[in-house]
Amino acid sequence: MNSAPALPRTFRLIVTGGGTGGHTYPALTAIRALQRRLTAEGRMLDVLWIGTADGLEARVAPAEGIAFKTVATGKIRRSSNPIKMVSPANVRDMARVPLGVAQARKIVAEFRPDVVLATGGYVAVPAGLAARMCRRPLVLHEQTVRLGLANRKLAGSATRIAVSSESSLPLLPDAVRGAAVVTGNPIRPEVLSGHADKALEALGLHGFDRRLPTVYVTGGAQGAQQINDIVRDALPWLLNHANVIHQCGPANTEALQQHAAHLAPELAGRYYLTGFVGPELPDVLALADVVISRSGAGTLAELTALGKPAVFIPLASSAGNEQVHNARHLESAGAAVALIGEVTRAGLRDAVGPLLKDPHRRVAMAERARAHGRPDAADRLVDVILSAASG
Repeated sequence: MNSAPALPRTFRLIVTGGGTGGHTYPALTAIRALQRRLTAEGRMLDVLWIGTADGLEARVAPAEGIAFKTVATGKIRRSSNPIKMVSPANVRDMARVPLGVAQARKIVAEFRPDVVLATGGYVAVPAGLAARMCRRPLVLHEQTVRLGLANRKLAGSATRIAVSSESSLPLLPDAVRGAAVVTGNPIRPEVLSGHADKALEALGLHGFDRRLPTVYVTGGAQGAQQINDIVRDALPWLLNHANVIHQCGPANTEALQQHAAHLAPELAGRYYLTGFVGPELPDVLALADVVISRSGAGTLAELTALGKPAVFIPLASSAGNEQVHNARHLESAGAAVALIGEVTRAGLRDAVGPLLKDPHRRVAMAERARAHGRPDAADRLVDVILSAASG
């Protein structure tokens, strides 16, 4: 009776991808999940991350004790005008790709990974092509509904393509659809373990009225000027219907504090402004009844896994317009509200108001959001990685 070959005691993994948190943190979460799986089996993991010197991964990987090497690569500056695509900067960067592929091929040949995992970003292309040249299994992971540019370039070379949503499957080219498997987007386990009461205590939210719903507003670590401005303009109305935790970005705190100083005392007590939310984020998310945010892939993965009603204000300049696609995808399922284009105070009121006033509407949207969540995505991706290694 034939059986799959036994995997080596030390599993060797090359990870490539990064530039932003959307590509970096799913990779890191997958590494941690693979480490836990192998440790439970009495095996070891040897990881090497291939990235760029100026990407987020260059800080994250060494901080996690992960070996890190860089390769030359080029960033393609997109434009709807084909003539603008042939810009001097694009031509210069494209000329760097062959050098990056040669460097990556040397790294892959020397490391001899059991699998190469590529999570997107332009740095993934040289290492992904090197995996094909060295005949090593290549697993792609796509965080967004549509394949990103790097993953589109690598799809034909992939052993497996892990996608985050069932709706991604019909969007794949016919030639590679058979290699696809739905895993979801890996999220940090701690995000799922928050406690609302801990947020109240840690942030000193003693002025909050627990009879009202709580809204968490976030524009990401640096904040989002568009979201900050809309929420600022709608703040008195918002605070008459909800408590608000507003994560605005460190550079925006002072201006918003000056604005909040003019709020009536009973409203001011229901408003908590902070530049950044750190370790208490899981507890803040547990407390939130509604979230107002961008619609990046990581945010969607976390909010759907938690089953949180959301009003998304997509970043219009996101690569490939992916945030708009993400937001529309959930809105079409009744799992969120998407505010696209010019967003006004009245538009925000119309989107958020029904959720704040009707708890049954919040519950229904939460259930639909949770139906799209995959809290076990990291373990699913580990299954795909191990399957690719065993043939």
